[in-house]
Amino acid sequence: MTRIEKLCAEKGLRMTEQRRVIARVLSEAADHPDAEELYRRASALDPHMSIATVYRTVKLFEDAGILERHDFRDGRSRYEEVPESHHDHLIDVQTGSVIEFRNEDIEKLQRRVAEELGFELVDHRLELYGVPKGSKKPR
Repeated sequence: MTRIEKLCAEKGLRMTEQRRVIARVLSEAADHPDAEELYRRASALDPHMSIATVYRTVKLFEDAGILERHDFRDGRSRYEEVPESHHDHLIDVQTGSVIEFRNEDIEKLQRRVAEELGFELVDHRLELYGVPKGSKKPR
């Protein structure tokens, strides 16, 4: 049983075979796939899978706090398991690839900025967009 399947069971979600397939595909994903990519991968395992089932399932998992949805400025929602520990993202605007990272200096700076503005930081997201050094920048 994958981590996502375990979380679904803990939250009392009814797990159909198609939901199990989608959960396995998400658990095995090393990237941040969108619904179309999830559908492509899931339908390779279950040819009866529909795109509507994928959309309903990711929405169910997101509402249950199992998945996190990201909109990385490419016009499509991409998904990842809710991480066990916080991380930020660097997105290659040429390829769409996503690099996860954590930098304690950035974390401290964000907390300090919130404090200076009279807030206690309870959550945040940081997304950096870039191109590999030496490559031609997009217009």
